[in-house]
Amino acid sequence: FDTNGDPGNVADTTGAPNPAGSVPYSYRIGKYEISEQMIDKANALGGLGITKDVRGPDKPATSTSWNEAARFVNWLNISSGSTPAYKFALQPGDFGYGVNANIELWTISDPGYNPNNLYRNSFAKYFLPSAHEWYKAAYYDPTSTAYYDFPTGSDNLPDGIDSIGDSTFDAVFFDDDFNEEPNNITDVGVLSPYGTAGQGGNVFEFEETDFDLLNDSSSSFRTARGGGWLDMVDPLFSNWRSIIVRPTNQFRDIGFRVASIPEPSSVLLAACASLGLLIRRKRLSR
Repeated sequence: FDTNGDPGNVADTTGAPNPAGSVPYSYRIGKYEISEQMIDKANALGGLGITKDVRGPDKPATSTSWNEAARFVNWLNISSGSTPAYKFALQPGDFGYGVNANIELWTISDPGYNPNNLYRNSFAKYFLPSAHEWYKAAYYDPTSTAYYDFPTGSDNLPDGIDSIGDSTFDAVFFDDDFNEEPNNITDVGVLSPYGTAGQGGNVFEFEETDFDLLNDSSSSFRTARGGGWLDMVDPLFSNWRSIIVRPTNQFRDIGFRVASIPEPSSVLLAACASLGLLIRRKRLSR
């Protein structure tokens, strides 16, 4: 995981949503997208039954729904002794991981209830990054306290895939050509100022936040952003937030990464290691 400091940073008023990126606390976000290998290990250890495409162990896990991503996050929390981030109706033998059904909203009677985010339990240590957490990690430079247009630490158009098998690029997206599948999660181009890899290109990534930013309905459309290997450069822009999906939908170009707060304990680090996590840090019409 990479640590995102500079709590209370100024918001960006040129991106989407507007304003965006101001986070009043420090948090950590995965340097890489969650890989197939990580899902395989979670399924084997936790019996989660999360679905995904099969391209290779180091490929980003795709065709995984938002609900399944939330289920993975819950397993991380539960297996490390923390509170589940997302509230699922319990099923026999489920142990709180949830099934591929919509979450429920946390209520005022629930420990960890946060009236500002009815999706996430405030006691959870792992979660999907919110719209602002994702945006800050992708576009904000804590050194210059400025926002960039692209998750490559630059306002210049990044270089994408110019030919099949192109090995020199800033981000994995269609430039003059595209690869037949996404790259491995560690081979995705230039890092963001915070050190995250692949927030621009490779595969779109789920935000925790729903499309209207309210998090007030368990079945509302979720957002995925950042661009993918099949798409052109537009979705990499900071002002582009237009992929919306139902929480049960699965797409071959949408994956996710995980965030956490506070600093993981040794138990959490062990849980991450067991998953192979590297510690350092209108879809309706498509």
